[in-house]
Amino acid sequence: MNFIASLRSAIILILLWVTFSSPRFIDRKQNTISADTTFIYMKIFGVTNTGKSDVVKLTNNALKQLKGDNPKVIIFDPGTYHFYPNECERRNYFESNTTDDNPRICALLFEGVKNLTIRGNGCHLIFHEQMQPFTFDGCENIVLKDLSIDWEFPLTAQAEVANITDEFMDLKINQREYPYIIEDNKIVFVGRGWKDNWKSTMEFDRTGHFVVPQTGDRGCLGHEWQNYLAENIIPGLVRLNHHFERKPAIGNFLVLRHSERIHSGIFIQDSKNVKIKNVTLYHATGLGILAQFSENLIFDGYQAIPNPEKNRYFGGGDDGLQVSNCKGNVVVRNCEFAGLMDDPINVHGTSVQVIEIISDRQLKCRFMHHQSVGLQWGHPGDSIGFIENSLMKTFAFGELESFEPVNHETFVLKFKNPIPKELEVKDALENLTWTPNLLVEHSNFKSCRARGLLVSTPGKVVIQDNIFESSGSAILIAGDANNWFESGAVTDVRIQNNVFTELCNTSPYQFCEGIISIYPEIPKLNEKTPCFHKNITISGNEFHPFDYPVLFARSVNGITFSNNTLTRSTRFEPYHNRKFTYSFEACKNINLSGNTYNGEIPGKNILLKWTDKNELHVSSSENLTTMEL
Repeated sequence: MNFIASLRSAIILILLWVTFSSPRFIDRKQNTISADTTFIYMKIFGVTNTGKSDVVKLTNNALKQLKGDNPKVIIFDPGTYHFYPNECERRNYFESNTTDDNPRICALLFEGVKNLTIRGNGCHLIFHEQMQPFTFDGCENIVLKDLSIDWEFPLTAQAEVANITDEFMDLKINQREYPYIIEDNKIVFVGRGWKDNWKSTMEFDRTGHFVVPQTGDRGCLGHEWQNYLAENIIPGLVRLNHHFERKPAIGNFLVLRHSERIHSGIFIQDSKNVKIKNVTLYHATGLGILAQFSENLIFDGYQAIPNPEKNRYFGGGDDGLQVSNCKGNVVVRNCEFAGLMDDPINVHGTSVQVIEIISDRQLKCRFMHHQSVGLQWGHPGDSIGFIENSLMKTFAFGELESFEPVNHETFVLKFKNPIPKELEVKDALENLTWTPNLLVEHSNFKSCRARGLLVSTPGKVVIQDNIFESSGSAILIAGDANNWFESGAVTDVRIQNNVFTELCNTSPYQFCEGIISIYPEIPKLNEKTPCFHKNITISGNEFHPFDYPVLFARSVNGITFSNNTLTRSTRFEPYHNRKFTYSFEACKNINLSGNTYNGEIPGKNILLKWTDKNELHVSSSENLTTMEL
C-alpha cells in the first residue's frame, strides 16, 4: 500500500508540473502574461514546509528548468527556507571592493538567464556561513522581488554594555546567535570550521539606533582597546579587564565586527536590465548588493537594514549598494539603509595605473587596490581617459582594441590608435564607457558607519527628495587615482529637495569635511590646478547643522548653493576641526544666493583657499563673512 500511495503522489506531482509549465496556464495575479511564459513553482520541487533543512539541492533542481529566451517566472510560496554551503555551486568571481577569496559559494546562481521574474511572495530566505545568496552572471531582463534575506548566525556580532568602570567592561552577548569562545583571554567568534577575532567596534545609541556622535573611525573604545583580557562571568556575560580610554554608555549596543568581506548579498555581473524590488536584506557577509559591468539597473523598495524582530543594530552588510563600472541608467528609489558597516551607496569606476609602455599602441597596467583585482576592466571599443595622476587631469582619450589579462593584478591594453606621447609610467587610466547616469530619490539614509551616498560618475546625477541621517558626510563626491583608485569626475549633478538632519556628520571619517563633501584626492593642488569636477547644483534642501561645516568643495568649476534652508540644531556639541560653513579649495564659478538661515548658524562664513575671490558670487542678503588663504 505504501508503494501504491507513493506512486500515486509521484504521478500527481508530475501532472501538476506539466500543467503549471504549460504555455496555456495563466496566473490570474498578472494582468498580462505572454502565451509562452514558463512558470516554475518551487513547491513542486519540494521547497515548502522544509523547516531548517537545506533547500539548496531542491532549488538547484528547479533552476535547471531555466532554458531558452521565453519569459519565465519562479514562484516561492510564503515561508522560511534555509540555505547551507555544502550543495552550493562554486564559481571564481573577482568582485569589486571585496576580498579576493575564491571560489565564491553561490546559493542561487543564474548564468546567462534571460527574461526571468523571481516572485518571493514575502518568503524569508535564511543563509548559513559564508555564501552568496543571489548571483546574476550574464543575465538580461531580470526581476527579483518580494522577499527577505537573513542569516541564522550572522557573521557580525553585537553586545549590550552591561557595566563599565575604570578597570573593566561587562558585555552581554547572545551566545546562540553570536557563538563565541574565550581563547588566550580574547573574544573569538566561531562557526563551522572557522574562528574570527574581534577586529573593530561601533557603538549604537540604544533608543535612537544611531552611531553615537564623535566616535566613528576614531574608535568608540579609544586607543589600544585590543589589550583587554576577557573572562566569562556567566554564560553570555563577558568581562573585559582593561582601562578603556573611552567608555561607551551602559545600555548601548556595540557592534563587534569580525568576519572578512567575501560574498555579496546579491551579485550582478555582466548583466542588463535588472530590477530589485521590495527586497529586504537584513545581513550579508560583505557588500549588500554589488553590481559591476552591468547596464540599466533599478533598485525600488530595497532595504538594507537591521532585523527588528531580532533586536539587531547592524544592517544588511558593509556597503548597502555598490555600483562599480556600470553604464546606462541606475535608479534608486523608495529605499532604506540603516546600521551598515560602510556607505549605503557607492557609485564609481576603477582607475588603473600604467606600469609599462610596451609600444606606441600597447600598455601594461595594474589594478592598484587589493579588493579590485581581476576585473574584466576593458572591452573592444571602450573609451579610455588618460590621467596625469599628480594633477588628476585627463589630458587625452583613446579607443580600446583589446584587453588581455596577464594575471589577477596586471593586464595589457591595445589601442586602436597611438597612445598620447605625453603619457608616462604611473599615470592612470579610466574607462569612460562604463559610467552610468544616476537617479536617487525618495530614500532614507539612516545612521551607518560612514558616509551616506558616494558619487563618482560623469553621467547625469540627480539626488532628490531623500532624508539623510548619515553619521559621516551625507553626500561625498570624491574620485582619485592615488589611494582607493575609485574614478569618476562628475560633470552634471543636481542635489535638490532633500532633508539633512542633525545626525549628519556627527563622527569623523575619511573625506568628511562637510555635510556635503566634494573631495577628490589631488596630490598637487593649488590655484593653478585644473578643476576635477564641474557643474554641481545644490538647491531647495533643508539642512539642520549642529556644527560648522555644511559644504566643502575642492576643485570644482561651477558650483551653486541656492535657495536652501539652514536651521541650527543644538542637539549635539560642535566638534569638527573645520570652522567654516562653506569651504572652497581651488574652485571656480561659485554661486551662493537665496539661502535662509534660522538660528545662530555656527560660523556663517566662507573660506577661500587657492581660490580667487572674483570666482565667488554671493548675494549681499546672505550676510556671510569671507576669509582667504
